Amino acid sequence: MRKVLAPAMVTLALVLQSGCASTATGMGTGYANHPEAQPLINDLVAEGMDRRYLEELLGNAKRQDSILKLMSRPAEKRLNWGEYRNIFIEQKRIDQGVQFWNENADALARAEREFGVPAEIIVAIIGVETRYGRITGNYRVIDALSTLGFDYPKRAEFFRGQLKEYLQLVQEEQLDPLALKGSYAGAMGYGQFIPSSYRAYAVDFDGDHKRDIWNNTTDAIGSVANYFAEHGWKQGEPVITNVVINKPADPSWFNAGLTPEVSLAQWAERGISTRQDLPPAQLATLMEFETADGDFYRFGLHNFYVITRYNHSRLYAMAVYELSQLIREAHAGSARG
Repeated sequence: MRKVLAPAMVTLALVLQSGCASTATGMGTGYANHPEAQPLINDLVAEGMDRRYLEELLGNAKRQDSILKLMSRPAEKRLNWGEYRNIFIEQKRIDQGVQFWNENADALARAEREFGVPAEIIVAIIGVETRYGRITGNYRVIDALSTLGFDYPKRAEFFRGQLKEYLQLVQEEQLDPLALKGSYAGAMGYGQFIPSSYRAYAVDFDGDHKRDIWNNTTDAIGSVANYFAEHGWKQGEPVITNVVINKPADPSWFNAGLTPEVSLAQWAERGISTRQDLPPAQLATLMEFETADGDFYRFGLHNFYVITRYNHSRLYAMAVYELSQLIREAHAGSARG
């Protein structure tokens, strides 16, 4: 991870000129005086950032109760596969995916060549995350991360870490820390990168010396592809495979975890098989998906696991994969037509 640069006085000037910190919340309000704020500020000051700048920013951050409510009801935990699928697998999102592919064909082709990640996977991620940039979030990132970092005990440590990363990235990239908006969890841009993901995986894919995932689709495409490549995407390998249950299965085998740990050969010994062209040593996780019309089963392979590194949910990864296949088919059909 890169070191934080010297204090960004240009960014500090934006804060001071806005007058927000002194008029909207004032010093002593917001989160500047929260007990957990000073350790965070002290850490950043030790890395070279300006104390007054940090206190101004955290003094301006506002608690958002609506964020706390949203965090208590994630779709991945309250919906079955059929309900979750209906949110993302729709003709409009497929058509918009084809449009996004056509409008960004060169960048997608180059990303596939350089990173080995299929264009349809990149398009599907952006489609699931933000409907191709149409819905990127309306919360100020500093408000979201401060609210969760200081007023959401369940994951406060994680979000304070993301707040620290955010304050570092706006310093490094010379961005206005009060202007950037994102999701209720502080995710940003076309691909909804949290700050640590931005700092680690965002790339300048068009060569303009900026890593702009908010307005630049080329950078967004390259950044998503780089994220998958860095998390071990294996070019040309399948994502899921079918399941044939030949004898009664132990219920604990289903949805035991996202990480593939049992080989296909071992699954076969348990009486659960799949297509014969896959290597017996291939690791797979056994998954059950519930719908109103009944359950079905799939093996999640290595690349399925890689998709879950973006969002740790088998429902999410399945939605991305299914959407990607439908977009690929529709894109190919439009090219032939």
